[in-house]
Amino acid sequence: MAGHSQFKNIMHKKGKQDAIRSKLFSKLAREITVAAKLGLPDINMNARLRAAVLAARAENMPKDNIERAIKKAAGSDGENYDEVRYEGYAPGGVAVIVEALTDNRNRTAGEVRSYFTKAGGSLAETGAVSFMFDHVGSIEYEAKAASEDQMLEGAIDAGAEDVTSDAEGHVITTQLEMLRDVAQALEAKFGEPRKVAIVWKPQNTIEVDDEAGEKILRLVNALEDNEDVQNVYANFEVSEALLAKLSG
Repeated sequence: MAGHSQFKNIMHKKGKQDAIRSKLFSKLAREITVAAKLGLPDINMNARLRAAVLAARAENMPKDNIERAIKKAAGSDGENYDEVRYEGYAPGGVAVIVEALTDNRNRTAGEVRSYFTKAGGSLAETGAVSFMFDHVGSIEYEAKAASEDQMLEGAIDAGAEDVTSDAEGHVITTQLEMLRDVAQALEAKFGEPRKVAIVWKPQNTIEVDDEAGEKILRLVNALEDNEDVQNVYANFEVSEALLAKLSG
């Protein structure tokens, strides 16, 4: 288990789904607004904005919400967010990267530090663990979009670096500078992907026991529950039994 998508909100119970969805839409809208401010408010000319909109669509975010978030970037009274990356260690020596968009660096830093401390981990300097990850582009498709062979062939032709396929779908990895071109080539062949993003991919993963794994998952969950945190990545693996226990 690596990155955050596989264990996203694993500790949440079904009764909290509405609150989770509301918070998720808020984070997606924040990323859309920031992406639109940093470039043109046109998804065909702004790769980051296109990725943000695709992520919002994948979560069934209403079209009106998406358009409102884009228009907000043009307003002079809109919030200004800083992009901040935090790095640290979770129990078992697991490396963690946290990406945030915040309007108050001191508040967010204090909250992130407290999560690490409560979990038995520690926050470190920027750059302390990121060298253990590759900063790459990631493109995701549903399994039904193509067979493994078709997706592999299409990804190779498009200039991608790697493809992982399973029952959950296809994940295509590419160099950052190739993300836009590869995504466009794959979209022309297989249709719109469910997700396009820039991610931190662990070079290697650490196997942890269930005790450490539960602490790490609680840390990840606490971080993801913070309104300023956009993404969490970690280089660890836990047992399927623990995942079933925590999601059950």
